[in-house]
Amino acid sequence: MRAAAISTPRLDKMPGMFLSANPKELKGTDHSLLDDKTQKKRPKTFGMDVKAYLRSMIPHLESGMKPSKSKDLLSADEVKQWSESLEKLLANQTGQDVFGNFLKSEFSEENIEFWLACEDYKKTKSDLLHCKAEKIYKAFVQSDAAKQINIDFRTRESTAKKIKAPTPTSFDEAQKIIYTLMEKDSYPRFLKSNIYLNLLNDLQANSLK
Repeated sequence: MRAAAISTPRLDKMPGMFLSANPKELKGTDHSLLDDKTQKKRPKTFGMDVKAYLRSMIPHLESGMKPSKSKDLLSADEVKQWSESLEKLLANQTGQDVFGNFLKSEFSEENIEFWLACEDYKKTKSDLLHCKAEKIYKAFVQSDAAKQINIDFRTRESTAKKIKAPTPTSFDEAQKIIYTLMEKDSYPRFLKSNIYLNLLNDLQANSLK
């Protein structure tokens, strides 16, 4: 039977749920990821939010609504492909959001936020590199950063030197370390998590209707 694609609502409209960094927003000077005063707080109702999140992802399962023909479509096959590699997961906007929500529950959302910031940084015009490099460094890399990433001292020092004369590859070394950390640590747990498995199972069940 043909798999049914279903519409996904904008996750920024769902109260209490994590929204991963939108790279385009890093162009602004007041981006929340770059606020050094940001404090990490564990969501108090994460377990309850998972069910609400899944219902929001597939509203027609309970309401009987027909899938809309919007651009944001999510199918069981697409979600299943997320399990093939971290690269495929991060290549999908909804995948970024779902994985980011999982990382938030593990107090490690700074990893995907930094990775996304680096992806955006690589696309930055040369005359804006210095400004954006400083923001990313202060937010994620320096020793007292509010969302300090877990990298070794040598890489931290090397990155600090590189941003003095920034190029599009200034953060590549640090980004690779964080990607590997997510790939070997968080990603395998994500694939076994309720938030991923329940989403996949519900989409597969819906495709059989």
